[in-house]
Amino acid sequence: MATMPPRIPSGQPDSANAAGIPSVAWFESETGRAILDSEQPAIEHALAERPALPWLWLAPVALPFAPEGRGVALTMAARGWTGALTCDLPLPLPSEAFGTVALQHVAGDRDRAAVLLAEAARILVPGGRLWLFALNPLAPYRWRWRGLGLGAAEPVTWRKRLRSAGLQPDPVSQGLGPSWQVRISAQPQNGPGLRAAYVIRAEKRTLPLTPLRTREPLRLPQGAAAG
Repeated sequence: MATMPPRIPSGQPDSANAAGIPSVAWFESETGRAILDSEQPAIEHALAERPALPWLWLAPVALPFAPEGRGVALTMAARGWTGALTCDLPLPLPSEAFGTVALQHVAGDRDRAAVLLAEAARILVPGGRLWLFALNPLAPYRWRWRGLGLGAAEPVTWRKRLRSAGLQPDPVSQGLGPSWQVRISAQPQNGPGLRAAYVIRAEKRTLPLTPLRTREPLRLPQGAAAG
């Protein structure tokens, strides 16, 4: 028989959630770990996508695997991040230096998400890619995190936010994780469907999506010198 999700004992959001940061306690539970473990192959693929460049991976909790390549892995703290370095936003990382940024259930509320996405766009190289992992508000699994301060939004909302940050999102997201039962389900599907989570990829582009109109050359009056 399915069980209802655990609640924070105090019945109140923790300090991280009060600051607009998602509560991470649930991701340490069996139900939360089922989503993170389902996403592990996608995380590994993302971080290995551009081996010549470093990556940044921001996760809600520490995961029991070490990704390959050069990069910075940080997990959420009460205010900010901890791991290879301890910091908050803005990130103390160089601009246009990372080939991949993976944001795994760490974006927070709208205001904090806007800052985090802008920072991701800043540190990505032109042509670099952001992988955004989010909870699916339409999944039956949502009853397992209900009331715990974890935000969930549909892909269309995140695409708008990504475009506002100067990133170009893929038109189709990939559903990941379980639908209702607490189990690992790593095989992705097109669209979130009823899966507990999904991933949207977005690229940092420097060229316009549509070609610019060629301007006509400046015509000088008769007898005017071109120099």
